[in-house]
Amino acid sequence: MDDTKTRIIFAAMKAVRQYGLEGMRIQNVSDLAEISPGALYRYFDSKDQLIVECFTYVDRQVAEIFEHLKLNPLTMIANPLEAVKSLWQPYFRFWVAHPDETVFYHRFRDSAFFPKYDKSRDVTYFNTFIGMVQLFKKLFPNLNQINQDLLWLHVLTSTVMYAKYVVEGTLPDNQETEDTVFQLLTTGLYGYLKPQKDKKK
Repeated sequence: MDDTKTRIIFAAMKAVRQYGLEGMRIQNVSDLAEISPGALYRYFDSKDQLIVECFTYVDRQVAEIFEHLKLNPLTMIANPLEAVKSLWQPYFRFWVAHPDETVFYHRFRDSAFFPKYDKSRDVTYFNTFIGMVQLFKKLFPNLNQINQDLLWLHVLTSTVMYAKYVVEGTLPDNQETEDTVFQLLTTGLYGYLKPQKDKKK
């Protein structure tokens, strides 16, 4: 991606953190990016397009996290919650390490922009993560008893929310917070993380 375009995207996310999604103006973004509004419009036709590009940029950064993770089926069966944590932990830590992205992402998903955008959202770059979810469901068929949309909405969206509390200073940025958040998010999940025993004929 062009360096100037990337700078604009980062400036826009910072502006949303400072002024809110509705309050952010193109002038705020151009000031933070240190370019003129006219130069900004050479890259983005409108504020709405810029906001959507910001979300897509962060979405792809998040998807990239899972490209570097590996799951071992034997390890998953031996300690399923640790396997879940091996995926969740880098996801949570990404958000805590990127305050502007976290606040922007949370506000965008909670806005009127998101439902319309989500209908045409390209999620093919999440194929690796989706493959990991399918492996969990194959090893632990009981997971299919849970409404999948509700499950991932609970885990993924709530993780961003808790990370936002950390970057805003509401929660301390320490190991205790991380461990407690993981425990809260996975309470009730353990019962579903049991391999299905072969039925005796």
